[in-house]
Amino acid sequence: MLAFRPPRWSPYPRYLPRPELCSPEGLVAIGGSLSPAWLWDAYSHGIFAWPIEDELTWWCPDPRAVLELEELYISRRLARTCRSGHFQVTIDRAFEQVIHWCAEAPDRRGETWLTPWLQKAMIRFHRLGWAHSVEVWHQGQLVGGLYGVAIGGAFAAESMFHLMSDASKVALVYLVNHLRARGFEVLDIQMMTEHMQRMGAREIPRREFLRRWYKAVQKPVSFGSRLETAPVVATRRQREPQAGDQNSS
Repeated sequence: MLAFRPPRWSPYPRYLPRPELCSPEGLVAIGGSLSPAWLWDAYSHGIFAWPIEDELTWWCPDPRAVLELEELYISRRLARTCRSGHFQVTIDRAFEQVIHWCAEAPDRRGETWLTPWLQKAMIRFHRLGWAHSVEVWHQGQLVGGLYGVAIGGAFAAESMFHLMSDASKVALVYLVNHLRARGFEVLDIQMMTEHMQRMGAREIPRREFLRRWYKAVQKPVSFGSRLETAPVVATRRQREPQAGDQNSS
């Protein structure tokens, strides 16, 4: 397979409209390609692919949900689980299995946006070094994980799954520790969910997100090939969500 060599980054996407100009709902474009060149162009500009039925669409919503790397909430129970040895965590060992279970886990079977053709495109992107996975194992079996796209110091988390309680939370804890150690600046989670809100995620205006994203993608760091670990300790919530607060969705 020929290596994909991205062009010099520019604030102007090569294939898609500028995301700053799209509506607050976030639809940037319909159609196009899932080639490595298109994926790199989109993700390096804060745009993500989201197939709707059989149609490829590209999105950059306003506001945008992020998980600040210093604001991940780790309960005492979750910290104990991470330290217990109950799970083993790796990176990029089973990307194809992770993306399969992100689409086919029992809680989302038949309701996933992860179409077979998007999975195939992301597997190719992974083999080229741009998409990455975190795997959580129990007694040699894959029981949880997540995957996303890393460009420079920016990581776009795409999806996660669990087949055992807490496995996806453990994957997130290890991802955040890894990104911190590698010098990443932004962890994009695209859209807020109740689960991610409880883990400390917040929403920020699209303009602020893109300013930070464009700076991060140009940072000379990489995801790496070895999991960077750090002691897992419980943390306090940075803030309690308030009714009507944009940051609480």
